[in-house]
Order: sequence, then C-alpha cells, then structure tokens
Amino acid sequence: MTDPNPAGDELRAFIERYESLELEKKEATDAMKEVMAEAKGRGFDVKALRKIIALRKRDRDDVAEEEAILEMYKAALGML
Repeated sequence: MTDPNPAGDELRAFIERYESLELEKKEATDAMKEVMAEAKGRGFDVKALRKIIALRKRDRDDVAEEEAILEMYKAALGML
C-alpha cells in the first residue's frame, strides 16, 4: 500500500527535525549561560572570557595584525 501523502510526511519530518534542533540549541545556550555564571561566581571576568573565546575562533594572523594596529594607534595618541 502506498502512502497517500508522501509530501506532507516529508514536510512534517523536516519541521520536526528543525524543532528538535531548536530545542538542542536552547539547551546548549542555557548550559553556556550556566558556565559563565559559574565562572563569574568563581571571580572571573565574564566579559574578558567572552573576548578570549571570540579571539580563539579567529585566525591568529588576523588577531596579531589587529593588535599591532591597535598598539600603533594607541602610541600615536599617547595612550601607551
């Protein structure tokens, strides 16, 4: 016997997979918030932690170039 509505079943499967991923994403986000709250409770600066995490995602050469430019600009403004 053939399925009377294969397109509907396939569509439902896509929607259910997406909804499942949304739930996983929310759970992961909640877990990340808990990690940051724990770090803050232990005395770490959460803003600095987030900056380090962002830097670790970037290419080392790009980070080094950006830092060199910032140092040059700071020196030009007498901020060093």
